[in-house]
Amino acid sequence: MRSPRTTRAIGALLLTAAALLTPQSAAATGPSGPTPPAEFTTDWHDPVTAAPPVDTPGTPSCEVVLAAAQFRDFTPYQGSYTPPEECGTRWNKVVLRLEGRVKGRQYDRLGHVAVGGVEILRTSTPQPSPDGITWSVEKDVTRYRDVLARPQPVEMLIGNVVNETYTGVLDVRVTLTFHTARGRVKPAAGTPDRVLPLTGATLTTPRNTERLLAEVYATGSGGGCEEYWYLSVPDAAPSSCRASGGPHREVRVSVDGRLAGIAAPFPTVWTGGWSNPFLWYVTPGPRAFDVRPVVYDLTPFAGILNDGRPHRVEVTVAGVPAGQAGWSVPTNILLWQDEGSRVVTGGLDRHEETAPRNSSVYTPGSADALHRLDTDAGHRLTVAGHLNTSHGRVATTVTRTVGHTSVHRWGEGENPDALTARWTDRETVTSGRTTTRADRTYTMDGETTIGAGDRLRTVLALGDRADTTVLRDGRRPSRTHLDDTYTGDATYTTGVPREERHAVGTTTERYRLYGSGGCHDRTLTAVQGTVTRDLRRC
Repeated sequence: MRSPRTTRAIGALLLTAAALLTPQSAAATGPSGPTPPAEFTTDWHDPVTAAPPVDTPGTPSCEVVLAAAQFRDFTPYQGSYTPPEECGTRWNKVVLRLEGRVKGRQYDRLGHVAVGGVEILRTSTPQPSPDGITWSVEKDVTRYRDVLARPQPVEMLIGNVVNETYTGVLDVRVTLTFHTARGRVKPAAGTPDRVLPLTGATLTTPRNTERLLAEVYATGSGGGCEEYWYLSVPDAAPSSCRASGGPHREVRVSVDGRLAGIAAPFPTVWTGGWSNPFLWYVTPGPRAFDVRPVVYDLTPFAGILNDGRPHRVEVTVAGVPAGQAGWSVPTNILLWQDEGSRVVTGGLDRHEETAPRNSSVYTPGSADALHRLDTDAGHRLTVAGHLNTSHGRVATTVTRTVGHTSVHRWGEGENPDALTARWTDRETVTSGRTTTRADRTYTMDGETTIGAGDRLRTVLALGDRADTTVLRDGRRPSRTHLDDTYTGDATYTTGVPREERHAVGTTTERYRLYGSGGCHDRTLTAVQGTVTRDLRRC
């Protein structure tokens, strides 16, 4: 995934994104802990994140190998999956684990795993050291139990290029571990009855559907400007990435041509992002290894969709210039069915939308001032519907508000290049007597400069925050707070062979997750590729 900005600034650098793991470090160990080298060497600590591992119930388990392949080109792995007989079908947790290794030189690569046409993992890869690294990604995939309950075809692809320059072959193995529900442990509750991939422009749902979600693995990538969509500028501004509407993007779902859901895309930074792979060798940015889908509650439209006919369901990314590629939006539909009804009737009762707001004001630079782009965008959508189920009439109202503010400053030749940005995505879903509120905030604050001696320096902070509250009959049975914060500062010499870059860098990630289910608070710091701090506060 290569950007024009990266290519111009540093030539053939590497990009990435990967996962969890904590293996060896190449640095010496001092009396008070690991002592980092004076600069990056030919080896560094394997990729590691501060995110918590998937919680498992401790019951007997079975493991199935889902895929095993070495990716050298764009040929997908094709295989088959069979559920493990020894674990039955009463699972209360299914965990996917990807383990990979690579050495030499390679760009970051985007990949996916699909079972029965349903995408269950979207990921990207880390950049290797000359001596080689290993990494892993872990994900709870219990919600796909409908797909995993029967034999299915498997497809996996991490598109790669291997030649005399980019030598890294991606050697990957993916497994599923099924944790059984025995004794007093119940099978996983709340998982959908059906999971359908949105493979075309139409969708036909079971006629007794009583809850309906769409999950969209929206990613801007592929080496063009949409990989750095948040840095694009209007056509009149002098910059390498232009978009007539500026940097604002919005992922939208429509049903039969009517807007059904809106969301702010997460500003994923892959592991070569911001022209500086030394920021990401050990600690990736939030979500880079596990690209989480955007989820929409489409239950207000279930009454319309339950007529047994195909309906047009489309996913688009607003703000992308016409004809410009770079976004991928694979989509799954998650359905819950009313066991007491053959047909669930209902209707859409309310549809209110504000006019989308998108203002990008460009101020030209001068001898004393940088070019500047101020962006302010927002949109609000409310939809409400009802269903006549076997357990009574159930009304569902979904209100979602997205916002985006940013200030982009840059000089001639995009040196320096700086962005301060904030995205908000607030959602309230009321269904029957239960209200769920989610308040999501994504932040980015960074600057890249090239100084004396062609020394490129990037200072960057990223934030992924969310507060989720569930209210039932006025009481609060659950609440969670997520705060994943990354900071990095790395410098190297551009335009020279790898061994002459004299790179230095310090990165820190703190991942905090508090709520009804417990507490996780871990901080990781890496200096010149050596993990110097691993602090756990819970």
